[in-house]
Amino acid sequence: MNAAHDVEKAVTAAFREEWGQVVATLIRATGDWDLAEECAQDAFAQALERWRCDGVPRRPGAWLTTTARNRAVDVLRRQEVGAGKLREAALLTRDEGLCDDDGDSGVRDDRLRLIFTCCHPALPIEARVALTLRTLAGLTTPEIARAFLVPEATMAQRLVRAKRKIRNAGIPYRVPPAHLLPERTTGVLGVLYLLFNEGYTATSGSGLVRVDLCAEALRLTRVLARLMPDEPEAAGLLALLLLHDARRATRVDAHGDLVTLEDQDRSGWDRAEIDEGTALLERALRRGRPGPYQIQAAIAACHTGAATAEDTDWVEIAALYGELRRRVPSAVVRLNQAVAVGMAEGPEAGLALVAELADEGGLAGYHLLPATRADLLRRLGRTTEAAAAYERALELVENDAERRFLERRLAECGSG
Repeated sequence: MNAAHDVEKAVTAAFREEWGQVVATLIRATGDWDLAEECAQDAFAQALERWRCDGVPRRPGAWLTTTARNRAVDVLRRQEVGAGKLREAALLTRDEGLCDDDGDSGVRDDRLRLIFTCCHPALPIEARVALTLRTLAGLTTPEIARAFLVPEATMAQRLVRAKRKIRNAGIPYRVPPAHLLPERTTGVLGVLYLLFNEGYTATSGSGLVRVDLCAEALRLTRVLARLMPDEPEAAGLLALLLLHDARRATRVDAHGDLVTLEDQDRSGWDRAEIDEGTALLERALRRGRPGPYQIQAAIAACHTGAATAEDTDWVEIAALYGELRRRVPSAVVRLNQAVAVGMAEGPEAGLALVAELADEGGLAGYHLLPATRADLLRRLGRTTEAAAAYERALELVENDAERRFLERRLAECGSG
């Protein structure tokens, strides 16, 4: 029983760490996105069976890639297709020397190639982000749908249309040459930002944090920042992710329960990441082209630069959110602004902004809207109203750690 459990844990860990690389390698070799995902899934299924008998291999990623590649060869050879497909099958059996083909970009990372392919300007921005989260990070369609606050069926159709567009338009699988990089920047940065967010606060499941996704987003953002050294928003995003990741270890306690920012042990924050992120932000801002990611990094720097929760400069944070809202007038940004205003000017001011969002209805299914209202009401001592808002948030929340936190807050309202 223990051995079987250990294998399941190993396969789960390998999925989180290797899925994107396996799929990216197969897409590069075959050009068939559906075949790549199908063969990757089959490889992980085989791992569950084979590793129980043979043990977990020393290099799980290499084992999975080889198994998936062999499966793709079998599928292509069984199909009644022409010589072109058979050449693809032969190509798959060759050594990984193919990885040395870095085209015009000088970048050999298959996962980065995959991001830029997904982020081709011919695709709608929502499809670019969703497709990369599916193929690179292995997020399920329901997970991506929740991240975008859209129905699952809508997201499924979006993914199908995106793959069809890539196939029919012959979009190349590569990092584009330098002169074409700027037109892809917004989509690529959006992919990495959402990838990190899904790791930092998982939309569902038992754990609040998925360390693997955070690490993958950071790794790819570093590569991108090196690839685009003159793009301040790439540096700004890397700074933002580092400043958030510096607090990751303190966001849950020993039992896996959520710890709010004001209650986190600041001595447990990663000072090296904070220093690196702060330096990156300062260099990016000196270019004189501030953008949304640099502004968000500045907000994060306000938090990490405060010695205690009481020292936090909420007036500055509220002002920064006002500037961010001017550039990105989304409902989620406005909700974050409401929190900052509630801290800077008092809960009543924050509640007024939350009420505007509630009346508009754009965040009707988003659990943080009633959760934010509940917290502001709690701070005012209006516990009965706060309890009702916490109950509404509990109806919407998908993550177990967040659910337990809301239940604790609800209980405190009752005891109060």
